[in-house]
Amino acid sequence: MADLVVNGGKPLSGTVTASGNKNSVLPIFCATLLADGPVTLTNVPDITDLDKLASFFLAQGSRIDWDRGTGVMRVDHAGFRNELAGGGLPTDMRSTVLLYPPLLKRMGSIAIGSNAKGCSLGVREIDPHLEILRALGATVTHGDPMAISVPAGGFHGARHWLDYMSVTVTENFAMAACLARGTSTLINAASEPHVQDLCHALVAMGARIDGIGTSMLRITGVAALNGATIAIGTDYHEVATFLALGAITGGEVRVEKSAPAHFDLIARSFAKLGAPIEHDGTTALVRRNQPRVIEAPFTPNLLPKIEAAPWPYFSVDLLPLVIALSTRCEGTIHFWNKVYENGFSWMPELAKFGAHILVSDPHRIVVFGNRPLHPAVVDSPYVIRAAVALTMVAASIPGQSVVRNAQIIKRAHPRFVENLRSLGADLKWK
Repeated sequence: MADLVVNGGKPLSGTVTASGNKNSVLPIFCATLLADGPVTLTNVPDITDLDKLASFFLAQGSRIDWDRGTGVMRVDHAGFRNELAGGGLPTDMRSTVLLYPPLLKRMGSIAIGSNAKGCSLGVREIDPHLEILRALGATVTHGDPMAISVPAGGFHGARHWLDYMSVTVTENFAMAACLARGTSTLINAASEPHVQDLCHALVAMGARIDGIGTSMLRITGVAALNGATIAIGTDYHEVATFLALGAITGGEVRVEKSAPAHFDLIARSFAKLGAPIEHDGTTALVRRNQPRVIEAPFTPNLLPKIEAAPWPYFSVDLLPLVIALSTRCEGTIHFWNKVYENGFSWMPELAKFGAHILVSDPHRIVVFGNRPLHPAVVDSPYVIRAAVALTMVAASIPGQSVVRNAQIIKRAHPRFVENLRSLGADLKWK
């Protein structure tokens, strides 16, 4: 466990560069197991989840050369053993599910437990993953562990309509279908930037995928995937994180490699809080001393609202950041999390700072902004962006606050403390 000690009240200003996207690199790293040749990844973030996957691959006989300084990783699975060594699959992160199609392609069958852990946002059901694997020809045998196998000929093409737009289910479909016999179609597919990144990476390795960035993917299977050089996309979540830290502390922050194509709705949501984002090419900026006044809607008797749902809605991963920012804004605003039933479970911790929040139900809250805040010792849930949001609020309050159990931040943000210190923050791991 690790705590963040934050001496707040200092405007954060300066320039930082966003890292590679955690949500892109993890599925792409898993997908390298599908390639017949070496794969080189660039702009690779140094995050703990990637360390765990790399350790798993190394234990299986893969060769990984990772220059953490330059962010370049070369992956060669020629020596990968087709029997699981040690304790089997990693169980302490949700991205383990992204290993299912590559391992089934390599090994023909796998046994999985029911305890893969990601974060505390809510139930992460495995059924949709099993449904698409079964649709593509896999056999699933109930039990703990559960057995999944594919016939000797591998996956076959299929048409499948998802119950809801799941990112990891869409990614598993893409990985399984790209080497399946025939053509596969996924309806109600997720289209987040990181899903697009995985699809583009598979295409670079030789896959045939139509509809990237839409809610319908059509994939024509190929006989094999080859090696390639793949650049990991910018983490737009991290871009927004640095901008939100600048806005909440009254500083001026520039973020390079800012992925402006993803920011239309994000920028509009920040503007709704009186903290507009500007772009100059691929550099994003929030200016010093923004008004931070919540924009009133034209419709009378209606609260301003930010609602989060699957892309292209406002990203649910960014909701904690704008909630934190709203506590420092003048006015009242309604937030709606349409995805996770535990997305607001950390509101009591935010209230320890003095924030005024009404929890309407598990999916909706109302924040009464600009109430007097004070330093506090708070406990972070096992939710990456909630830990970041609590740190944001602490950074905006003069005096010392402690965010306990904040180490989950390291799962997504390399050099988080170092980057914030470069902007003038006074914080440290304890």
